[in-house]
Amino acid sequence: MFAQFLFDIPITAPPPGPDTPVFGLWAFLPFGYLLTIFVETPILIVGLSQKVTLRQKLLCGIWLSACTYPIVVLVMPMLFADWQRWQYLIVAETFAPVAECALFWLAFRSKGILNRSEWVDCFTAIVVANLASFGVGEIFNYYSWFGLL
Repeated sequence: MFAQFLFDIPITAPPPGPDTPVFGLWAFLPFGYLLTIFVETPILIVGLSQKVTLRQKLLCGIWLSACTYPIVVLVMPMLFADWQRWQYLIVAETFAPVAECALFWLAFRSKGILNRSEWVDCFTAIVVANLASFGVGEIFNYYSWFGLL
């Protein structure tokens, strides 16, 4: 009963099927995640400090998106289902780079290898990478490529 009150959904709701919006989001997740990695990782390789090794840059390209992408693609669309698309985009596209910058900082702060300007450069690279993947996603959305967006 608590779940029904809290989420205003029946407790015995059927599992998501092909006609439910949640199923479509899950179907899109792997494709979108791979596209995001392919767009963002080259930008991170070029934009992150030279003190960050190539291996670390590659891992950041995979890991940072792995942490934020499911929230942006699965959770936020359900939370903002009754909102305008632009409102969802503002929240989601602000959340992703802020969260990824915070995760990057948590991962590299104790290493003591980056100075203030290098931190700014790294955070800028993360934001630019997110903007680029957002732009590519909007192009895919505009042309309805693959019918997934």
